Amino acid sequence: MNIEKDRVVLFHYSVSEQGQETLESSEGREPLAILIGHGNIIPGLEKAMEGHVAGDKFEVDVAAVDAYGERREGLTQRVPKKHFQGARLEPGMQAVLPTNFGPRAVTIQKVGMSVVDVDLNHPMAGKDLHFSIEIVEVREASAEEVEHGHVHGEGGHQH
Repeated sequence: MNIEKDRVVLFHYSVSEQGQETLESSEGREPLAILIGHGNIIPGLEKAMEGHVAGDKFEVDVAAVDAYGERREGLTQRVPKKHFQGARLEPGMQAVLPTNFGPRAVTIQKVGMSVVDVDLNHPMAGKDLHFSIEIVEVREASAEEVEHGHVHGEGGHQH
């Protein structure tokens, strides 16, 4: 079964900046489960998966614009320290900030007595990425998965 819109794909991956060491990998874990065509992964990787089938292994380079976007200067915000729930914060470290739109990865720029300056760019923004992919399984999505826009059950979202 080919990968196309409204199909569930389970896959293993490793990602690195082009020409660099691996940053993240699913090795030793369950494969990632996504619903194609619903914005569950970066656009460049989703496009590269289209047409592949279970068992395929491939590598693909994804430009920053088709990954986490270009880095935007001045995309910073001052946030009350209480939103970090007492975590020990240092400039340069990554943290997750709860927002009205869900959790958001930020980079700590400056830590004050009661406020924290954060960079809201995704930590991978502006980076061209290299992926190694192994397609484990491709299946039809259920009507409920398509309606909700994500995978349910094993490897997916639990309601």
